[in-house]
Amino acid sequence: MSVLELEDVNAFYGNSHILFDLDLTVEEGEVVALLGRNGAGKTTTLRAITGTVPRREGRIDYRGQDITDESVDDISDMGVKLVPEERRVFPTLTVHENLQVARDACETPREIDEMYDIFPALSDLRGNDARNLSGGEQQMLSVARALVQDPDLLLLDEPTEGLAPVIVDDLREVFADVVQRDVTVFITEQNVEFALELSERAYIIEKGANAWEGSIDELEEQEDLLDEYLSVSTAEAD
Repeated sequence: MSVLELEDVNAFYGNSHILFDLDLTVEEGEVVALLGRNGAGKTTTLRAITGTVPRREGRIDYRGQDITDESVDDISDMGVKLVPEERRVFPTLTVHENLQVARDACETPREIDEMYDIFPALSDLRGNDARNLSGGEQQMLSVARALVQDPDLLLLDEPTEGLAPVIVDDLREVFADVVQRDVTVFITEQNVEFALELSERAYIIEKGANAWEGSIDELEEQEDLLDEYLSVSTAEAD
């Protein structure tokens, strides 16, 4: 049984048609990347999955259950957790308080100390207000808040957006640890190199529709595909 399956999903912002008959599947324990240029519909796809953008046609299944018309809260309670591009940490709460609030909102949470094991930098900053953290530190905190709720499916929306290359390198090591912790991960990412290193399979969408799907090995071998849809070459993605 697939963890996540989208079938012929169409989604809109107001009258603007964003997703067109989108199909994709994420299996148990996989790390799957959703790639595409800015405006291709990646974030809308995640929002459709979590229920913040209603679909008008199609079906979204989570572990074989139709969640297409479920509420945002119900989908989250099922174990689907989104780390948004905007991060949305509580700026006036400390790192520890941010994690405690997330933990208290979950019936079967993980221990906060485990989050500090995964993100050692946060352990040293546990008494700091989130507003005083760097962009990379806020991203770590945002992911840790999701992980402390013991997600079954973790959705990561552009986790390296706006971060300096040296911070992205640090995050790469942390995320490599995260994906080894019995969590199925679906990631959207503009940084193709980052996505390819973490993922096993990928989907490419163009103007809200399926353009390609396959393994990372297959994608890396198709330089013309990377150039056509992502404007990068194989050398740049290595």
